[in-house]
Amino acid sequence: MAIALTTLVEEAQRYLSAARISDYCPNGLQIEGRPQVRRIVSGVTASQALVDAAVEAEADVLLVHHGYFWKGENPCITGMKQRRLKALLSNEISLLAYHLPLDLHPEVGNNVQLAAQLDITVEGPLDPDDPRSVGLLGSLREPMSPRDFARRVQEVLGREPLLVEGAELVRRIGWCTGGGQGYIDQAIAAGVDLYLTGEASEQTFHSARENGISFIAAGHHATERYGVQALGEYLARRFAIEHLFIDCPNPI
Repeated sequence: MAIALTTLVEEAQRYLSAARISDYCPNGLQIEGRPQVRRIVSGVTASQALVDAAVEAEADVLLVHHGYFWKGENPCITGMKQRRLKALLSNEISLLAYHLPLDLHPEVGNNVQLAAQLDITVEGPLDPDDPRSVGLLGSLREPMSPRDFARRVQEVLGREPLLVEGAELVRRIGWCTGGGQGYIDQAIAAGVDLYLTGEASEQTFHSARENGISFIAAGHHATERYGVQALGEYLARRFAIEHLFIDCPNPI
């Protein structure tokens, strides 16, 4: 079965409320390919490796979290950018990308999907007074040590996380997938025992230590694999089309 590309894009835009969210890149259809869609390939970042895999898989649409045309980047179509765009255009593959809308969504969002993977109960936003805050607050069913929780993260995500130990037991958790280390101050103010994100900055260590909380950096890529998969599955079910998630490993 095939559906019109315009129908797929309209549903994704509606479902994610993408038009309402201010972002650092255009959300939605970034590159237009063939007009009919039978197969979606999803992945975290529209790298050359993922583009090549989408070509090999005969995708009609490549659905990603990290697409192209970020604010402040060089707009010239040369080098790496030229090669990626050429591969997509020459194979008539559409690029559909959602950044903050996919972080924020209450059902398929990166943050709620990561919570489901790690068995964290979602309680609410990390900062309810900040509409741009994509982080969440939650709790564990049973308290555990920071090291035990770090082992759970490693088992689920398949990579060893960076752990800064602080609180003796972890009950209350704040988290933001990807490059969300800047939200640690909001997490501290919310009274968490542990803050989890993808990346760490130099000052993150001191913030955690001096405020008596634990901190985990589990990988930008690793923490953002689940939202785009869930969105791809939603669209596939909605329109009875094929969906394939392809993971291109990234240690960062």
